[in-house]
Amino acid sequence: MSKQTRLQVIRSLQSERVFARVMFPMGEKGLTLKDGQVSPSQAVISQQLAEFGPAVKPGDRCVITNVDIKDKEIVFDINGGNKKKAKWYQRIQVGGNGGTAPLPGTPAPQSLDAHGSSVTLVFDKYVPELSGDQVRAMLAPVFDFKALTAGEAYQKTLPPKLQAAIRDHKVLVGMDKEMVMYAKGRPNQRIRDKDQLGNDYEEWIYGTPPEEVEFVRFQGDEVSRLEIMGVDGKKEVRTAREIDMPAKGTEVAEQKPAPKPPDAPTLRRPGEQPEFPTAEASDHRTPRPEDRRGPDDGSPYPDDTGTSAPGQPGSPPHLTPSQ
Repeated sequence: MSKQTRLQVIRSLQSERVFARVMFPMGEKGLTLKDGQVSPSQAVISQQLAEFGPAVKPGDRCVITNVDIKDKEIVFDINGGNKKKAKWYQRIQVGGNGGTAPLPGTPAPQSLDAHGSSVTLVFDKYVPELSGDQVRAMLAPVFDFKALTAGEAYQKTLPPKLQAAIRDHKVLVGMDKEMVMYAKGRPNQRIRDKDQLGNDYEEWIYGTPPEEVEFVRFQGDEVSRLEIMGVDGKKEVRTAREIDMPAKGTEVAEQKPAPKPPDAPTLRRPGEQPEFPTAEASDHRTPRPEDRRGPDDGSPYPDDTGTSAPGQPGSPPHLTPSQ
């Protein structure tokens, strides 16, 4: 790509507001787009969402804040990108015999935690000559450049059956709250109660008599029951699931804390035991004499057990933690 074309593409796309078609996780990696395929896999994205959280959700409006054209790829930062840097004036320091220090009056740097993300458009050998519209077409799997509203952009991320239902302002059993909100808007009334089995539910009520009234019941985040009272007094109840929800990429298995490395730094002296050891550590440490002493008088066992020191009649045998 020539230098002139680079400038045209950057001017065409930078600072443009778009709607997201996919979930963008926070973190340093972002998404990769090659030959119309988005990577990494859904499982990896779910892991990143659980660890860092989402930067942009499907249907959200975002801004392309930077366009970086390299030899074989074009990197697009959205909402500030996934790497935040300090301002240039915050990196200036004055050196002397006592070391270095920032310039007097320089504001302290704020948190460098980035809340945006990025998508990398990858090519096989080099970035060819492209126009801004051609780059937009390549970014279609992740960005919607033509949507006018957030609701329109959100509908395009759903299967055709859900798109039609939201467009016709209908509720289907299996929808989540966000879909119902796009289809029907805010309810006239909300009720929280328990069903006959004692399960909690939330019910959204649309309409007021003598008009048609819809009772949309949620179990968790999904519609489990839909009751429609018509103007003529007829009642329609639907409980069978009517749609298959698209995967959101946020359901992940419970994560266990990472094991502590054996050479982790500590303030204890060599051989010193922790004051409040964990269960794992307490199973292997050597018992100390004071661990077997009574509460006040120094006896090996508490007074309320009615026992005396080990070896005397009526005393329980001495057991170490390993026994």
